[in-house]
Amino acid sequence: QMPVMNGQQAAMEIRDREKKTGKHIPIIALTAHSFKDDCEKCLESGMDEHVTKPIVIDELYKKIRLVLGAANFAAK
Repeated sequence: QMPVMNGQQAAMEIRDREKKTGKHIPIIALTAHSFKDDCEKCLESGMDEHVTKPIVIDELYKKIRLVLGAANFAAK
């Protein structure tokens, strides 16, 4: 629901650009949409994980650890 493109389009654009750089940018969707289909659409568009609002901080930390790897992120 962004003005120029939605989050799924942005993720696909980022993934397309990664093909040229060989790098990977972690993407975690943050959305108010919590239906299973919404999560699947995020993952299909190239996002690494999905978190719904309202944010449950422990769930967000869990997803960050999954995406970055536990060694790179220590929850406080």
